[in-house]
Amino acid sequence: MKQERNNYAFIDSQNVNLAIRSQGWILDWKEFRRHLAENYGVTKTFLFIGYVSENKKLYDFLSVVGYTIIFKPTLRDGGGHTKGNVDAELVLHSMIEYNNYSQAVIVSGDGDFYCLIKYLHEQEKLLRLLIPDRHKYSKLLRQALSVGAISFMNDLQKKLEYKGPARKRDQVGGST
Repeated sequence: MKQERNNYAFIDSQNVNLAIRSQGWILDWKEFRRHLAENYGVTKTFLFIGYVSENKKLYDFLSVVGYTIIFKPTLRDGGGHTKGNVDAELVLHSMIEYNNYSQAVIVSGDGDFYCLIKYLHEQEKLLRLLIPDRHKYSKLLRQALSVGAISFMNDLQKKLEYKGPARKRDQVGGST
C-alpha cells in the first residue's frame, strides 16, 4: 500500500515570479501547484506575497487552485515601487507549521533563507529546495545543502510554462 505523504511547500512568490520572468517565460501557477502535489507529496502550499489591492483577481485565482496565501502588507518607496519583503513571514510560518508536516519544500533562491534551510535539513524536515533560476541564486544555499537536495525550475519550463492567451497569461503570471 502506498503511504500518503504530508509535505508542505513554502513559496517566496516575488523571488519565483521575478526569476521565472527574467528567463523569458511565465509560470502557470495552477500547473505548479499540481506539480508540487504529484512530485513532492505536497498537501498544503503556502504562497507568501505582498498585498496590492489591484491584484485581487490574481489572489482569488491562486486560492481557488489550492494555495494558502499569506499576505505581507506593502509600502511604496520614494520611486513609487511597491515593496513587501515576505522573508520573515515564510520563516515564521514554516516553524508554526513545523509539527504539521512531514517534510518541507522551500521555493526560493534567496540566501536570506539559509538558516531555515540549514535547520530543516539538519532535522531531516527538508525534502527539497526548489530554486527558480540555476544561474541566479545565493551561493549561501550551496553551502547549506548537497546538490542532491536542490532542484531548479529552469528544468521545468516545458511542463510549467503558461501557454494561454496574452491577457489571461498576464493575470496568471501576476505581479507581486
